[in-house]
Amino acid sequence: MKDWIIYSIGFLAQILFSSRLIIQWITSEKQRKVITPKTFWTLSLIASFLLFIYGYLRLDFAIMLGQSLTYFIYIRNLQLQGQWQKFPKIIQYLLFVAPILIVVFYYNNNKIDVDLLFSNADIPFWLLILGIVAQIIFTLRFVYQWIHSERHKESTLPMGFWVLSLIGAGLILIYAIIRKDPVLFVGHLFGLVIYARNAYLIRQTND
Repeated sequence: MKDWIIYSIGFLAQILFSSRLIIQWITSEKQRKVITPKTFWTLSLIASFLLFIYGYLRLDFAIMLGQSLTYFIYIRNLQLQGQWQKFPKIIQYLLFVAPILIVVFYYNNNKIDVDLLFSNADIPFWLLILGIVAQIIFTLRFVYQWIHSERHKESTLPMGFWVLSLIGAGLILIYAIIRKDPVLFVGHLFGLVIYARNAYLIRQTND
């Protein structure tokens, strides 16, 4: 597949990720506290699906891992907000099983090409480890958010979410610079500003 098509998919995903942050940020600024609008999770789910495809096409295991870990947490938050049930059943099934099918049917000469993912000449082993660690930390923010939301039976974005976002995004930004990946670089550079602003709003609210 041509590079411009692959990068277009990646940038579209990052545009959607950025859009969810802008909507969340503007909503929070109006209320002077951190708000989680319903569109945040819908855009997250669509963007995550596209970025998973981008990682697959780029043979980038770190990206695929990160999106795999958060994808179903987005679905759970949509369920908590009562939005998932509004999706047509066929769309629910498609969104639920598509990433699984991509992994299961990731074939090269009729076999799952695990070696290709872990032996990408463009990603040295140490850089792959950095990318995986960065994605795990970045993903933990949603694990933390999910546990917090389940305890309170409400979809919210607590302080720990934004702290982990800042740490994870910073590491991914380093990975993106070394990897020379414009999609990750642009998306996470923009995100750092909003993560910091939300953390500040929560501190102001709690003071």
